[in-house]
Amino acid sequence: MPPLKICLVSSEVAPLAKTGGLADVVAALGAELVRRGHEVRVFMPLYRQLREAGRSLVPAPGMGNLSVSLGPRSGRISVFNTTIERTGLEVSCIDCPELYDREGIYTADEDEHLRFALLARASLTACQATSWAPDIVHCNDWHAGLLPLYLKLLSSWEDLFARTRTVLTIHNIGYQGMVSADAVHDLGLDDATHLLHQEDLAAGKINFLKIGLLYADAITTVSTTYAREIQTQELGMGLDGLLRERAASVIGIVNGVDYGEWSPENDELIPASYSSGDLSGKLENKRILLESLGLEPGDDVPVFGVVSRLVYQKGFELLFEPLSEMLSGRDVRVAVLGSGEQKYETAFADLERRFPGRMCFYRGYDNALAHLIEAGSDAFLMPSLYEPCGLNQMYSLRYGTIPIVRRTGGLADTVRLFDRHTGEGTGILFDEFDPEGVRWALTYALELWADRPAWERMQSNAMAEDFSWEQQTAAYEELYYQLQAAAPA
Repeated sequence: MPPLKICLVSSEVAPLAKTGGLADVVAALGAELVRRGHEVRVFMPLYRQLREAGRSLVPAPGMGNLSVSLGPRSGRISVFNTTIERTGLEVSCIDCPELYDREGIYTADEDEHLRFALLARASLTACQATSWAPDIVHCNDWHAGLLPLYLKLLSSWEDLFARTRTVLTIHNIGYQGMVSADAVHDLGLDDATHLLHQEDLAAGKINFLKIGLLYADAITTVSTTYAREIQTQELGMGLDGLLRERAASVIGIVNGVDYGEWSPENDELIPASYSSGDLSGKLENKRILLESLGLEPGDDVPVFGVVSRLVYQKGFELLFEPLSEMLSGRDVRVAVLGSGEQKYETAFADLERRFPGRMCFYRGYDNALAHLIEAGSDAFLMPSLYEPCGLNQMYSLRYGTIPIVRRTGGLADTVRLFDRHTGEGTGILFDEFDPEGVRWALTYALELWADRPAWERMQSNAMAEDFSWEQQTAAYEELYYQLQAAAPA
């Protein structure tokens, strides 16, 4: 098949700007598409933190001092390219200090909607300025949700985009980009109100993600189970009806893992490398993890790890009571890295106070510690209410760190319950969103830990799994080619 011209548009690209898995996915997918021979452009905002990071920012040829209009506002933007060293992926950063020169990636400012409407509009303007006609524009989350509509309006008179098709990926449907309907003027959509969601307009709102769902040629989300779940009232977050209407265009593709960064054989951030054939390095990482966190040593004591945002979605309210019971009655260690809602931070800090030397809560985020927890823990806890895909359970599989997860979304698609009788399976799954489910999972984990041959078989199974981007990108390629095949000649 001939190579494609693919435009990726995202609010985050790792390591340039990152708050979650979205950044990792876009960076890894883009790099793998380039490796496969496609022509790829990646657009993101030029945030203050990126400007101040000391990276090389080179003016993008033909993309300097471009005029962009949004409703009554017009101004000039430029595009600067920077290269991600490890993969060689070139990223085009849209420079608009008025909107992007701020403290964080995301803000609570009144013009937040304009910051990402500009991302969508300016990405297309940059393509026009260089007469570059993408075969596919791949939009990520609500931040690029207006792009399929802007493209529809442009293509009515701009021949450059006549064959361009759009893909919108939902990384987390809980974030939709909701603004007042009064913003229609600022978004440059005064003459296109008939194309907006009429019930939303009547209710006085505009939903960026919903507009993307209306006009994208294909809708993807980051696991096959999540693709089904978001079409239900329970997990559709108000968009389930529209997604059911477009069910034929909705596809789930599990995220890949960048094994160049997350693999115990070549992880530069862990003290000792190891592999499924030689796990001695894992034991050394465990010893160093316990020592670095001030936890009591113990080679034969199971260590449970957590690396997460501490928010309701992650299901931690289920964890505190069973975890307290386990710490009270069994010789275990628990290492938690994360930050988020105060009530969860307080609860983990309370466990640390009650069980000194056995429980550690590190508030915040530390990338090296995240890698060490993955490498040095024996099991990894993810009791999520919902999980579009999840990456840590796939990291854990690779590191031989048994994932203990709730059967939802991408967790259900990537972890298989271990069966002691058949020796099949890669982790521990529970079904119900309640503390009893967690109790069962922790009890089963401790039973398997005591049965060393069973635990080692489960570890071996887990480390043999392959969720590399080399595997997962093929599904995106297939979708892109299908869309192009259906484009007008």
